[in-house]
Amino acid sequence: MDTEHRTPPQRLRTLPSRLTNQAALAANRIVDRALAGAGVRRYHYALLAALEEYGPASQAALGLRTGIDRSDMVATVNDLAERHLLDRAPDPRDRRRNVISITAAGRDRLAHLDRLLAAAQDEFLAPLPAADRRALTGLLARLVEHHGGAH
Repeated sequence: MDTEHRTPPQRLRTLPSRLTNQAALAANRIVDRALAGAGVRRYHYALLAALEEYGPASQAALGLRTGIDRSDMVATVNDLAERHLLDRAPDPRDRRRNVISITAAGRDRLAHLDRLLAAAQDEFLAPLPAADRRALTGLLARLVEHHGGAH
């Protein structure tokens, strides 16, 4: 098909909700590709980032903080524990639950993933100068906050 047949109607090309969705799809492809190249998924990164920033926590608390569903949390914790990127230990206050903490290897891996994601962000935002990148990030954060989402 030629380009003319691929151009959506003007109404669609000017809807902020559609443009945001189209941009998000592109961003997700770029980020997923970067993480896959490192052998991880977004949940891995989110979990390591939460542990590094906020310290040890229960799986339930981590699920709330990261938005990872309980069943996905168990699989993610198991995967990262097998890679020695986090530790899982019984909670001394409640033996029925585990406390998860990041290991030194997990911190090293997170630093590597941070560099990969910084490059992915640069790829996604390539057509924008620095001031526009900051403005876009601020505007998106305001929209997410207004609509009840977490940053």
